[in-house]
Amino acid sequence: MNRFIAAALAATLCAGIATAQELKPLNSDSEPDRMDWSDLDAKLGALPKLPEGLKIGGVSKTLTNEYWRSLGEGYQKFANKIGVTVAYQAAQSEGDQLGQLTIAEGMVTQGYNVLLVSPQTDANLQPVMEQAKAANVPVVNVNDAVIPQAEHYVGNVQRDNGVRVAKWFIDNRPNGGKVAIIEGQAGVYAAAQRTDGFKSTIEEGGKFTVAASVPGNWDRQMSYDAATTILQQHPDLVGFYCNNDGMALGVVEAVKAAGLQDKVVVFGTDGISDAYKSIEAGELTGTVDSFPVLTGEVAMEVALRLVAGQKLPRVVATPQALITKENIKDFQGQGIDVRTVLMKAAGK
Repeated sequence: MNRFIAAALAATLCAGIATAQELKPLNSDSEPDRMDWSDLDAKLGALPKLPEGLKIGGVSKTLTNEYWRSLGEGYQKFANKIGVTVAYQAAQSEGDQLGQLTIAEGMVTQGYNVLLVSPQTDANLQPVMEQAKAANVPVVNVNDAVIPQAEHYVGNVQRDNGVRVAKWFIDNRPNGGKVAIIEGQAGVYAAAQRTDGFKSTIEEGGKFTVAASVPGNWDRQMSYDAATTILQQHPDLVGFYCNNDGMALGVVEAVKAAGLQDKVVVFGTDGISDAYKSIEAGELTGTVDSFPVLTGEVAMEVALRLVAGQKLPRVVATPQALITKENIKDFQGQGIDVRTVLMKAAGK
């Protein structure tokens, strides 16, 4: 069955690539044709009048992960504000590549006017790009995996997630030491970039050593097991960086089980609610919040501007911030409007 799935994906991928060579492969972190989310109104003006009866389709990785549910919440929030219809669907799991492809292809066939897609991997939704292009349906690649031929991408600078955590270690653990990385799914741009950002930054000064860098596949239990093994092999470890919060929370449990919570710090990525609760409880050290609800709002706005005929840069970068117990109250609580906080941080 695995060979069949791989063969089917390869066949559809080759068919898509054969007719999609005009665009330079996208690197969303370094693409020069980019705009910051905070400049959309200032540079493009108010959202133009939209055609009647728009149907917007959102295709996510899975709804079992809070990050992707929150992204969909952002889609719906902006759609409600404008008065348009959005359908948000997802694969059964983060490994269901063909299932996700089927959903996306179905939305093009069913006459949706624009798609917002968050691919399982950099390759599995490539065939949809040509199908959508033939049907004159704009596609916005939203965060995480990056489709090489994507004409439009909305998301944060993935490498910067790891860089921010590495800088925390450099500033707060001046003596250095051993650290470990729990990586996301292989073949996903975000996982590779987050890992590289952390590893290359923390090793620059020569005080830190990456003792282990192993896959957690976005899975909490797998990450718990991996961290347990790493802690047994390296009892002098000073900390972990995890490519998402679900994995980080699994690592926190492994650290607690080993009785090392006063010695080993743990960082995640995404900013899900359980990560915030864990930080407040003094367990998870921090997370790089990429503000999925706001990201969903921005992505929906970009999609609607495209449908309205506006020309946008290839990449619209969304915000992120390292959240620890020192600044958590700046980003959550009664009366806190995250959009206002982040616009102020952006100097707007």
